[in-house]
Amino acid sequence: MSLTVFRKLPSLQSAIKINQTIFAQSSLVVTRQASSSTNLKDVLSKIIPEKQKEVTEFRKEYGNTKVGEVTVDMMYGGMRGIRGLVTETSVLDPDEGIRFRGFSIPECQKLLPKAPGGEQPLPEGLFWLLVTGEIPSQEQVNDVTKEWNERADIPNHVITMLNNFPSTLHPMSQLSAAVTVMNSESKFAKAYADGVHKSKYWELCFEDSMDLIAKLPTVAAIIYRNLYREGNPPDPIDKKKDWSWNYTSMLGFDNPDFVELMRLYLTIHTDHEGGNVSAHTTHLVGSALSDPYLSFAAGLNGLAGPLHGLANQAFLVWTTKLQESLGGEVSDQQLRDFIWNTLKSGQVVPGYGHAVLRKTDPRYLCQREFALKHLPNDPLFKLVSQLYKVVPDILIEQGKAKNPWPNVDAHSGVLLQYYGLKEMNYYTVMFGVSRALGVLASLIWDRALGLPIERPKSFDTPHLKKIAMAAASKK
Repeated sequence: MSLTVFRKLPSLQSAIKINQTIFAQSSLVVTRQASSSTNLKDVLSKIIPEKQKEVTEFRKEYGNTKVGEVTVDMMYGGMRGIRGLVTETSVLDPDEGIRFRGFSIPECQKLLPKAPGGEQPLPEGLFWLLVTGEIPSQEQVNDVTKEWNERADIPNHVITMLNNFPSTLHPMSQLSAAVTVMNSESKFAKAYADGVHKSKYWELCFEDSMDLIAKLPTVAAIIYRNLYREGNPPDPIDKKKDWSWNYTSMLGFDNPDFVELMRLYLTIHTDHEGGNVSAHTTHLVGSALSDPYLSFAAGLNGLAGPLHGLANQAFLVWTTKLQESLGGEVSDQQLRDFIWNTLKSGQVVPGYGHAVLRKTDPRYLCQREFALKHLPNDPLFKLVSQLYKVVPDILIEQGKAKNPWPNVDAHSGVLLQYYGLKEMNYYTVMFGVSRALGVLASLIWDRALGLPIERPKSFDTPHLKKIAMAAASKK
């Protein structure tokens, strides 16, 4: 935490943040000693009873404690800022950015195991962290890779369906449909129909989640190759490769730097606490005890929206048009004039601002660091860097943006373009493959903690007016 941010916080809040940081930094020693087994399910089966006890005792003591308030604007404004969900896997701090189980992105880059000779964390390691709260060992991560490679086969009926989709069907629609029909393989759905005891729900959810995550790269690769590579089938899973490497190879790319980028991309897009559309939708549908396939398919449909997963595509389209309009290298003043004209016409600058963050998105920064090392002279990256220099000051001057800084969507597309993956309609599919890790880890914990069906209370406007006026009269 910077000194500037620290000074802005009340003393109690500062103390809490310091303790959280100390816990995150010290937990490495504790968690490495906590589990030696390389089997993720065995480790989780020991952690869950402890967490169940913790939550039960916490609710018994503090169950009636008020932790927030709801305003009329929050109710009309998409429930923005309402404290109403429990998500164990990550928390988004306005000043620090995302923390996965207490660890920042730079900490994850440093602490999580990597591929031999690699510098970026393996998504398998982040999944272990999201599920258990523990930093895994290299052996534990290797075991997850092994399990996913063994579970990767997809049913023939799914392949047939994918191969018969029209080329005009959006790749996200294809992914969602494929995940939906793969629920023919759901162990949770079958066991539930057979009357399994609810204490076993989390194990069945775990099995389905592991199967689904393992199969996603193959499904996503078939979609890509059907649409953009004349239907040539992807190579089969290579059991010597990690999850990201196999996915990259199946897409048809073999540049080692691109494989490293994919490891980073698939790690940082996994989770962004529970209130975003894809995470909340997966949780909501899962709360009805829909199996993980149906729950995640619903989350994918939310991710496909222009205000969520399509945002990186919107930024890339806008930046490309900017580049074409101004031509070649441009001065900062030319860029400022273009931005001001954009804002004065009633448009926004894509990729800048965030509903929660009040600083540059750490996911943007780690991608920028990658670009500075691997593609510092790429014209599109240089333009993105110039925007980073110019746009925040303009947005501050305009005075409307609560957060003038770039988010993750202001960078990812530029990197993918550089390595030859230029089909922008496909980018959200990659986001979806990554997001599975976070939302399914959360779904496992939803079942472990026995969270009930989600059913918030709603009002019509006349009734809400009565409530608001009555509350205002008591002040």
